[in-house]
Amino acid sequence: MGIRQRFAASTVALLLVWLTGCASPGEPPGRPVPTRAAPQVQYAVGVRDFVVDPDSARPLPVTLWYPTQDAQVAEGRFPVVLYSHGLGSLPELHAGLTTRWAAAGFVVAAPAYPHTRRGAAQFSRADVRHQPADGWRVIRYLVRLDRRAADPLAGHLDVQRVAAAGHSAGGFTTSGMFTSGRPARLRAGIVIAGGGMAGSFAEPPAPMLFVHGTADSVVPLSVGRAAYRRTTGPASFLSLVGQGHGEYLTPGRPGFAQVLGSTTDFLRWTLYGDQQAARRLPTHAHLPGTTTFETRLPSHPPPP
Repeated sequence: MGIRQRFAASTVALLLVWLTGCASPGEPPGRPVPTRAAPQVQYAVGVRDFVVDPDSARPLPVTLWYPTQDAQVAEGRFPVVLYSHGLGSLPELHAGLTTRWAAAGFVVAAPAYPHTRRGAAQFSRADVRHQPADGWRVIRYLVRLDRRAADPLAGHLDVQRVAAAGHSAGGFTTSGMFTSGRPARLRAGIVIAGGGMAGSFAEPPAPMLFVHGTADSVVPLSVGRAAYRRTTGPASFLSLVGQGHGEYLTPGRPGFAQVLGSTTDFLRWTLYGDQQAARRLPTHAHLPGTTTFETRLPSHPPPP
């Protein structure tokens, strides 16, 4: 194990103390982050499409991937991951990653944003600033869906354990959801080839994982690094050496296994409270010559 990897592993151990010994956002001080057994099986994956607020000025088509067993929704309650696409993209173009998260025991909801998705009638990159609010609309919809007794997903969505993740403009969208006063249900974020937005990474702190290619010419590495430095909670940075804006998100490409392994470990840790996943994270993230991985302690952690 190299010096950088040893540093990451030891720092993650300290972050475990921070995460499990202190209150999570919105919870009374001193209450540990709740833990549950993370699934030890790989599920089959179901897919469902629906539209949030179809009659509004901003209807949101959403693709939902979820764990199944015997062609039905799997038994249990599964944490939710909101996944945001980049400019000119679509949810299904990220299925290589999102379906694997669903197979690991998460419900993944991916909206197609009205003015930045591929084929948008009125495309506008400036509309990204409105997308964090769209993300919250999706989460509120899922809260209602979980209570809808006649729906097959009712009772299977753990809407108190939500993470936000996204690529490129979707990474900025993700950062923009971590503003002051956000609901406590949003517990962690994954920013892939993105950066921060105004007001992002506000208190209370939340664990964040950044993923970025060191040769990204669309969103330079410096932008991701600046966002990483702004965070006040536990934060980790996975660098894809010599890679660009997102080729590492394609199954079979160099770095994909490390991105999948580290993001899945991160989600298991932050949404299930799986400490073994946190300890595995540096190992799953590291491949000499392909990735580097580092973890930073909170700049001012809350009192135990």
